[in-house]
Amino acid sequence: MYTIIDIETSGNGIRGNRITEIAIFKFDGNQIVDEYTSLVNPQCPIPFYITGLTGIDDQMVQDAPTFKEIATSVLEMTENCIFVAHSVNFDYGVIKEEFRQIGVDFIRKKLCTVRLSRQLIPGLRSYSLGKLCSAVQIPLTDRHRARGDAHATVLLFQKLLNTPDSEVTVKKFLNARSQEATLPPHLPKSVFDNIPHEPGIYYFKNQKGDIIYVGKAINLKKRVLGHFYDKSTKEIRMCSETASIDFKLSGSELVALLMESAEIKRLFPPYNSAQKKIVKQYAIFEYEDRNGIIHLAYNVLKGAPNPIRVFYNQTDCRAFLEEICKNHKLCPKYCHLQQVNTSCSHHEIRSCEGICTSDESVSDYNEKVKNALLAIKMEKEGIRIIKEKGRNSNENAFVLIDEGMYKGYGFIDHEQHITSLTDIEAHIIPQKNTLETQRIVESLLPKSESFVL
Repeated sequence: MYTIIDIETSGNGIRGNRITEIAIFKFDGNQIVDEYTSLVNPQCPIPFYITGLTGIDDQMVQDAPTFKEIATSVLEMTENCIFVAHSVNFDYGVIKEEFRQIGVDFIRKKLCTVRLSRQLIPGLRSYSLGKLCSAVQIPLTDRHRARGDAHATVLLFQKLLNTPDSEVTVKKFLNARSQEATLPPHLPKSVFDNIPHEPGIYYFKNQKGDIIYVGKAINLKKRVLGHFYDKSTKEIRMCSETASIDFKLSGSELVALLMESAEIKRLFPPYNSAQKKIVKQYAIFEYEDRNGIIHLAYNVLKGAPNPIRVFYNQTDCRAFLEEICKNHKLCPKYCHLQQVNTSCSHHEIRSCEGICTSDESVSDYNEKVKNALLAIKMEKEGIRIIKEKGRNSNENAFVLIDEGMYKGYGFIDHEQHITSLTDIEAHIIPQKNTLETQRIVESLLPKSESFVL
């Protein structure tokens, strides 16, 4: 037994979306055996654009029952039935959330008439309910009202059940292990099945072939599937538009992060937002005071003349300066780690040799500061190769850092030894050094196997 369902909503995503109308047809595979239709008071204002689409306004639903008042009817109508809808994950998700808010767990097997139509009536330009019904000569009246859309879906479902191989297809879709009910309505299962459990980046594309999202993962298939289970408004909308997924293997998390960053900057997909934000940078710089003492200090990048080292948050910047102060026996006061007028008394750094109490000469102290600056500079000098796992057992991946700047990545035969820049020049994929890539490399460099040429 099936229940073919359609709802109209207030249009605020899944968690904020409230039902304004519901229609349920109980269908035995041959004919309708029961029907339930009702307006629903969403207990929230209905936006004007929703009223323009459905014709349902606040006045129409003000005396209608709330979902809590019709919940028993919905439960009884759908009990022991397969939940069928056009783009089923939307209708099912909203109804499940309505039940969750009144403390009821709603679980039903699902069938999506979009996915069934793509399988049983292949080759159509569009599988939206209106265009699909027009293509297969199904009458659709009272469009964007629950009963009209639900009744058209009944006729569509009946037509699908009468097509060759429908029994096998429906059985396959209802198999809990098939994941058919989880996948976006326009995404062929064969595309998802082709995604490996490997590190890399992936591209979500819409029906026009436009890339709408780029992501990275240590396990591509697992991460992609996670999008389909996510019930946030953005994820629901993005997945409903997804019709294809491409991927590229990276071999490692570091290379995947760098590949993702480059593609987001190149493509600027509409559903990527993380790397569009402006990140405040901090920098360490030096200056000499009127007494000839060289200070090390930190500030936001714009306020740091001739920055020595740039960081992407204040905590890392200060921690680095503290480490320099300890290692080179500098004074916390003159490293601006402690704002005092007297001698330093830092609770952790006690290596100061007395510049703040005049027990150390200015020339001796400045010599230590110069050595510290040289150490910072030496740390960034030279060509550094970060070695990573390749995309297969026959290769290694590498990331090239030159004078502290990210230059690109590449893949090389694992038996080839790298002893000079010439060894990898033919294999490198040049990349831009951006704020994000610098941050990625600096955060993962301590965890990676690397060497200096």
